[in-house]
Amino acid sequence: MIRHRPAGSGHPYSVDTEQRWPVVPLAGDTTTLGIRADARIVAVSCTLEWWGDAADPTHETHELELARVATTSRGRVTDGGHLASAASRMARAVGGWQVVTPALRSGGTYRYRFSGTREDGTTERTRWFEFRAAAWIPASDALIQHGGARAVEGTVEQLHDGRRAWRVRFALPLAAGERVTGFGERYDAVDQTGAELDSMVFEQYKSQGDERKTYLPMPFAHVVGGEGWGFHVDTSRRVWFDLGRTDPARIGIEAEVGEDGRVDVRLFAGTPVEVLRGFLDRVGRATELPAWVFRLWASGNEWNTQAEVMRQVELHRQHDIPVGSVVIEAWSDESTFTAFRDARYAVSDDGAPHRLSDFTFPADGAWPDPKGMTDELHVRGIRLHLWQIPLIKMRPHPHGQAAADARAAIREDVLIREPEPRGGTRPYRNRGWWFPLGLMPDLTDERAARWWTEKRRYLVDEIGIDGFKTDGGEHAWGAELVYLDGGRGDEKNNTFPVAYAAAYGRLLESSGKAPVTFSRAGFTGSQAHGAFWAGDENSTWDAFRWSMNAGLTAAASGLVYWGWDIAGFSGEIPTAELYIRATQASVFVPIMQYHSEFNHHRTPSRDRTPWNIAERTGDDRVLPLFRRYTRLRERLVPYLQRAASAAVSTDAPLMRPLFFEWPDDPAVWTSDAQWLLGDDLLIAPVVQSGAVRRTLYLPPGEWTDVWTGEMLAGGRIVDVDAPLDRIPVFARGASAPELSALFRADD
Repeated sequence: MIRHRPAGSGHPYSVDTEQRWPVVPLAGDTTTLGIRADARIVAVSCTLEWWGDAADPTHETHELELARVATTSRGRVTDGGHLASAASRMARAVGGWQVVTPALRSGGTYRYRFSGTREDGTTERTRWFEFRAAAWIPASDALIQHGGARAVEGTVEQLHDGRRAWRVRFALPLAAGERVTGFGERYDAVDQTGAELDSMVFEQYKSQGDERKTYLPMPFAHVVGGEGWGFHVDTSRRVWFDLGRTDPARIGIEAEVGEDGRVDVRLFAGTPVEVLRGFLDRVGRATELPAWVFRLWASGNEWNTQAEVMRQVELHRQHDIPVGSVVIEAWSDESTFTAFRDARYAVSDDGAPHRLSDFTFPADGAWPDPKGMTDELHVRGIRLHLWQIPLIKMRPHPHGQAAADARAAIREDVLIREPEPRGGTRPYRNRGWWFPLGLMPDLTDERAARWWTEKRRYLVDEIGIDGFKTDGGEHAWGAELVYLDGGRGDEKNNTFPVAYAAAYGRLLESSGKAPVTFSRAGFTGSQAHGAFWAGDENSTWDAFRWSMNAGLTAAASGLVYWGWDIAGFSGEIPTAELYIRATQASVFVPIMQYHSEFNHHRTPSRDRTPWNIAERTGDDRVLPLFRRYTRLRERLVPYLQRAASAAVSTDAPLMRPLFFEWPDDPAVWTSDAQWLLGDDLLIAPVVQSGAVRRTLYLPPGEWTDVWTGEMLAGGRIVDVDAPLDRIPVFARGASAPELSALFRADD
């Protein structure tokens, strides 16, 4: 076996052994050509031919010998948790071979194929592949500017191979003192000046702040500190940004383009609120969600039976910790993701949706009465959300309803597809490490989305669930994928998670419910669809700080409803100090929720419940402080609801970076992890281990310490007490008496 895929798996940050790299090489440079081969292949050669165009009708042939190399593929660097076994299964017992071409010429076509010699002396050959070397050429008409003209003169160029353009690049001016921020959810920093980044939806499992990759990018930015402006590269294709790193006076932008070879950039002028408003006017803004989303959300991946869910709910009551939502991740049969585990039912051979009456729930099963459980949660004032994944699982080989669903999805033509090597298309098989080879419904297509969500309708209409955790929207890899509207992966893959949340939101709304989805992935347009959390992280102080950056940049990009897993969800449990500090901060972000990764029910438990953290750490401060802060959160719900409504109507973020209010004040960039919650609360969490004081910036105005009642004048840096039981919070101006009373109600 010899395999060569010119574009590889489509992994945006990893080069596969069997691909061409760069896929579109530059004239004057080389490109690497690679294959994978089974163990019977003992030698590999490549015939590389050059065919000149009419201006240079020459023909050359190069015979190149490939060398063995270590194989690389789509696997992750960080392993662990529920993804470890999936990652290990992706390993291939094959050999890698590569060769570097001579320097390439422009103005013609290269074609190549590989020949492999087996141990018995026989030969195997691939088909012929083609590419053309490209060069950057001036192309002033390749950039279309809306709302003004800021592109630096003479910087607009196309990467062109003589037949088509592949990319456009240009520069925008960056003045001294201006800072660039936004770009969707960014973990490493709020201020991205001096950085390089891109806009590609990607499942970066943990360590997002180190890796600089994100589940939720947007090619939108604020430029703050000068005249005040912002921009949106209006494309769903990949865009790269050099934010003053190469040239401190320029923002370099490079974007993939379609057949027309052009890219649009929309420019906005004014304050950060005005810039964000201009962006949201085009891409959509949040739908206001009900007040109950601001209460505590609780979950654990080992809450995988009805008895365990209700036990944990009862423990909240016993410990006097109010909870507003429960998320059950491990509820389904892990095959269909529509049926409760252990449920008995007749397979719908045609893939038709089931109704509740189709199921029998054994009394000794994991979920003996899902509707009764849901009703009981509602009586207790708790909403229920079920976990989802947008794939049809194909490993291990499906059987029963899963197999019927796979056959129906192919028959009904509701799947994303990929080209066959020799023409035509076939269903796309997930190339990622999580649920490898799964089939992927095209949720960007309304017909396909209805087919998919109708299979879940009984969960909403009859069992009565209140929302969905719409996890894992990052699985569409490859520019060559084919969507049902004919669009290709290079322009559609980033839009998939937006459509995913929208489809589930429509299902909920059609049943008279609020469109409460809880998503990890997203892109431009996600603002209009539900709530979001910051993805998978370990329980570390670094991850805590990264998550605060993510929340602030997400808010600056128009996401209103955002949260994160309190103190991380993966690995060893957090220290008591980290758990308490993260809990305090979570009270003052839009979504307050804790969650824990599956740990195979090993002991001791790694649940992130406050009672488990208290027991595991032996720290008797955990439970009373968690209780105190969750009760405070309950009292803040009316304030949060009013502030969220104002955020939707005015575009001033609910979790508001300080530069939104004081864009001309350079001091707002000097203190990490500070924000306004609504108009009147200034939040400065403690994000360093061992700290009992906090240095922060009090912006201009009059501020009151909500804990002590002390009044302070703003416009200066202050150093305040921050004992373990207290997060620094200040109320602004005339709001102080009313808000401070909420904080001292437990005293």
